[in-house]
Amino acid sequence: MSREVWERVLEQAAKTALVIQFYFQGEPLLNKNLPAMIREAHEAGLYTIVSTNAQALTPAMADALVAAGLDRIIISMDGLTEESYNAYRVGGSLEKTKAAIRYLSEAKNKKNLSPFTFHLSPLIELQCLRLKTNEHEWQAFKREYKALGADRLVFKTAQLYDYQNGHPLMPSDPRYSRYVKGSDGLYHRRKLGRGCLRVWSGVVVTTTGEVLPCCYDKAHAHAYGNIMDAPLAQLFASDRANVFRQAALSETPQICKECYR
Repeated sequence: MSREVWERVLEQAAKTALVIQFYFQGEPLLNKNLPAMIREAHEAGLYTIVSTNAQALTPAMADALVAAGLDRIIISMDGLTEESYNAYRVGGSLEKTKAAIRYLSEAKNKKNLSPFTFHLSPLIELQCLRLKTNEHEWQAFKREYKALGADRLVFKTAQLYDYQNGHPLMPSDPRYSRYVKGSDGLYHRRKLGRGCLRVWSGVVVTTTGEVLPCCYDKAHAHAYGNIMDAPLAQLFASDRANVFRQAALSETPQICKECYR
């Protein structure tokens, strides 16, 4: 994201927003300006969140994120062995992820030792997708996440593709899957019920300034407009936004059919 787009986002968001999440379909730590952006958002009174696979999280980056005032960091770790981790995080390194959590924990503790500062942030949230390949480790995750340096453990169901005939990553227990087997013998996404808070409470702004209804609009198919052309509040209340919200109530858009909010 260019400096010009970021300044417009911050200026507009700071007027009414409460939270800013620095991630959308990519790896935020690849942005070398991320600590500065977090600091500026923090100073503007916004609660700041980053979600990362932590593969690029070095000791220097951990220090920078803590110093910037980051409130919460979500680290994805979907296995306790390299084999179970790489079943989903293909090409990633479990050891790098563990080291990253340690770097953050050490940086946070170091800052907490200051006699003039008492920071409990960032909250380090370890996130684990429930998969068939790691289901034998779920109890171990519960026992070990604090020893790894995390403050919180969150399990999530996984979004899978080509799931109609089943999927090798689908958990054995259907309670922990987004998909249920129908009378036709095929798997279908679980019904979510009416309504969606996301499209009434926030938006996604892309690196080029496009304003999207939510993070499931991965192809930017439902953009309300561009923040460089119109104020965020205007786009949020636009006819295009309201038409999409009405369609979302009945899950008509394809992205709503794929969602598991």
